[in-house]
Amino acid sequence: MKFVSWNVNGLRAVLKKDFMTIFNDLSADFFCIQETKMQAGQVDLDLPGYYTYFNYAVKKGYSGTAIFTKHEPDKVTYGLDIAEHDQEGRVITLEYPTFYLITCYTPNSQNELKRLDYRLSWEDAFRNYVSELSAQKPVIFCGDLNVAHEAIDLKNDKTNHHNAGFSDEERGKFTQLLDAGFTDTFRYFYPDLEGVYSWWSYRFNARKNNAGWRIDYFITSNALQPKLKDAKILTDILGSDHCPVELDTEDLL
Repeated sequence: MKFVSWNVNGLRAVLKKDFMTIFNDLSADFFCIQETKMQAGQVDLDLPGYYTYFNYAVKKGYSGTAIFTKHEPDKVTYGLDIAEHDQEGRVITLEYPTFYLITCYTPNSQNELKRLDYRLSWEDAFRNYVSELSAQKPVIFCGDLNVAHEAIDLKNDKTNHHNAGFSDEERGKFTQLLDAGFTDTFRYFYPDLEGVYSWWSYRFNARKNNAGWRIDYFITSNALQPKLKDAKILTDILGSDHCPVELDTEDLL
């Protein structure tokens, strides 16, 4: 089975940049989107053969997530069921007989870490959420998690230490998440691979110079490790400041 996740930095914008060709070429079983930046009715999306689910932010033109899937879920839920965290359309969960699939767009701590306290409370709530689900059946969650876990996960680790996405606090929360029984699938397959990133700033020719960050992930319950086949970062795909990431597994349904 093929799972794809992509922060598109605006679905309406990426639809003008060959999104449909990319979507059809990838032909994923599950295609998860973050940062749709839209409200209901703003896009007329025709995806034959796919069930589509959107979670919109209250604030217009901000955040938002979506999942397009060939496989109808048993149940769909939106958010974490915590009012404080459910205003920005950041989480969708699909339940299947043998696993949960979650798309997640983690809040950014912003310049000078001005939203760090909120971010850390989100981290605790999300970790509790996926841990509770994982106690019932395996979980696959993906998305822009807005953190480079280790120095190997970004080009300029020394100059970015203490910046949003590479603060000790955020990295520590990611470690806690993995320690709760989850696998960073890319590092599971490629523990020492350097220079492979999923996000590049639009400034300073960052993508041309590959001065990037790996902040987009597929994370799974450890119980799924025997079912994992590969994890990829599709760096050649353009259209956003992020590129898609992919997880390949045995048939899970």
